[in-house]
Amino acid sequence: MKKSFFTIIFFLVAFQFSFAQYNIPKKPKFQTSVYDYYIKKKGVKEQKGLLTLNEKTALENKLVRYSDTTSTQIVVAIINSTKGEEIGYLATNWAHKWGIGQKDKDNGVFVLLAKDDRKVTIRTGYGTEHLLTDFVSRQIIEYDILPYFKKGQYYSGLSSGVTSIFKVMNGEYQGTRKKNSSSNAGVIIIVIVIFFSLFIFIGYKAYRIETGRSTSSLETIILSNAGREDRSRRRGSSRRSGGFGGFGGSSGGFGGGGFDGGGFGGGFGGGGFGGGGATGGW
Repeated sequence: MKKSFFTIIFFLVAFQFSFAQYNIPKKPKFQTSVYDYYIKKKGVKEQKGLLTLNEKTALENKLVRYSDTTSTQIVVAIINSTKGEEIGYLATNWAHKWGIGQKDKDNGVFVLLAKDDRKVTIRTGYGTEHLLTDFVSRQIIEYDILPYFKKGQYYSGLSSGVTSIFKVMNGEYQGTRKKNSSSNAGVIIIVIVIFFSLFIFIGYKAYRIETGRSTSSLETIILSNAGREDRSRRRGSSRRSGGFGGFGGSSGGFGGGGFDGGGFGGGFGGGGFGGGGATGGW
């Protein structure tokens, strides 16, 4: 009975995907970092590519240079639609089929943009998912990619996203979070109270010195606590400084010159993708 149940489930899933399945392109002979399969129809004519030639070249050079330096392969693919297939599932299968990443390292990252579906996903190989976690991938999509996509700036969004991935892999990315106005207000109130207390205490201390009165033990305790609170506040501020800012990372122009025809040295050789990553839409 149990075996029959799982058999039914298997055929139901297979039946579902038989009606919603994107044909993954064959592994290209020339293996590089950007594959723009997007086709825009203008009347009876078709315009191939979502990115301009300069944009594609800039992004491609950026990713190839990073791979040459670190061996981590980050591949970006752009399509019109997944044709009903869940984009994360499709991207994982795609990355696994192509073998993105280095052999025995599985250090690949795959970014898939389905423009007409308004969806983007980041998928991580086994060798990168310990740094580029699902949570961090979601932050990159939400804060570093989607704001550009909402404006129709697809190159800027992709460039910003891969720059943030670089920072994650280098241990520099701390994420992005929205400013908490109530928290900021609380900090301001504490600072005001501390300085007001110090002002009163200093004035009182000056009065006692003028009148020749000695410092009491209670005053010493108050001064000591005030100093500790002030030092603690300063240490907290120093830890927070530079922590959670936006990591736009989008290049202002098309640096790196024209594309020199180079791809990934040694090509794809990994392919260990277990479904880690995140997906977002706009």
